[in-house]
Amino acid sequence: MTESATPMVRADGTYATVALRQEAITATAVQTRVLGVDGANPAPDIRRNLDYFLECIDIAQGFGGRSDLLLFHEFPITGFSDWTRDQHYNLAIEVPGPETELVAQRAKKYNCYIVFGTYAKDPKNWPGHILHLMVMAKPDGSIVTHWKQRNVRGMFPGGELYTSVIYDVYDRFVEMYGIDAVIPVERTDIGNIAMSAVQFEPELFRCMAFKGAELICRVATGGFEFDDMRLTSYHNSLYTLIANNCVNSGERNPGFFDDQAHGGPGRSAIFGPRGVELCKAGPFETKVSARIPIGEFRQRHRIPDLHMHLYRPVLDQYQERYAPGGYIDYIPKDKRDAFRYFQERSRWTHYW
Repeated sequence: MTESATPMVRADGTYATVALRQEAITATAVQTRVLGVDGANPAPDIRRNLDYFLECIDIAQGFGGRSDLLLFHEFPITGFSDWTRDQHYNLAIEVPGPETELVAQRAKKYNCYIVFGTYAKDPKNWPGHILHLMVMAKPDGSIVTHWKQRNVRGMFPGGELYTSVIYDVYDRFVEMYGIDAVIPVERTDIGNIAMSAVQFEPELFRCMAFKGAELICRVATGGFEFDDMRLTSYHNSLYTLIANNCVNSGERNPGFFDDQAHGGPGRSAIFGPRGVELCKAGPFETKVSARIPIGEFRQRHRIPDLHMHLYRPVLDQYQERYAPGGYIDYIPKDKRDAFRYFQERSRWTHYW
């Protein structure tokens, strides 16, 4: 299955929506600490992280006015650390599950949308796979999940990520969920929302914009490139939110320095159309909010005006560094095995 029964991009520059519940909304990026759980005994730490997550939701909705959308960072429940693969699979949560049910109860209580990332597993449909999901808890108490589209490669010396993303199980993913689910946009009563933990791939966010995204919720943990986020709004004339973790106070995340690559903790932000910075956090635990006139924005907004005729001949000849679907028949045992596997599958000359 490679085609959608319903066109994913309209020819007239408009896009599908549902009715808005109000003309303006308040969106908030909540910047909280990250603590990786103990891989040998994860349950107590997951409970600790979850309690802190729920408390931060309450604080964000109880101080400075209510928000219609709360965005948290990439791993508020599991954190991240240098686990073995078996430990990683064991601590990954199931979605929906008891942890996300409690978050959904908060979304219902505050009549808001709560977006965050997590490591997850689906033993029934994807046995042995560690998933990297974006999660949205909705005001009616329901849960929506979007898979991460691709992992960055070549970032870790001698190692590669082994989590299963859409690109690495592409054919089976499309067969199970349809082509529209590869780059999904959730149409909500506060705007069309896309979610992603992907960095350094502007084409992904351009496709989200083509499909009608009005607010793109992006997450990071450990750092990100600020302009990568700002330019998502600049080039696509929409709203972009980025939530990163804060500096940990008193307890460093095991196995990592607080100040890491790509800027380290902090700098969560919200950008308006044309990349205007609406708010930006410092390095500490906090929230930053922006009032978004979503009704007025929608009246005049259209999808990006891209002159595809110029670029399609080049894009048609481009070959990805490695073919999709590599994790369908083989799941690497660890980061080193993933590195070996991708070297063997690479179509390009190695530079590392």
